[in-house]
Amino acid sequence: MITYLKDIYNELVYKVSWPTWKEVQSSALLVLVGVVIFSLLIFGMDISLNTVMDFIYDWK
Repeated sequence: MITYLKDIYNELVYKVSWPTWKEVQSSALLVLVGVVIFSLLIFGMDISLNTVMDFIYDWK
């Protein structure tokens, strides 16, 4: 178990390339913008379909 934990530590410290703080901020901003755009798209589709369904069911 000790050897396993040492191997994990060595891999995380010496072999993994961690992103810089600026890269993390850039990626987070990109994800945030994507989520907002996708949410607005889903919101628009929901409102549109709700309007269509109200028109269909209120039509007599």
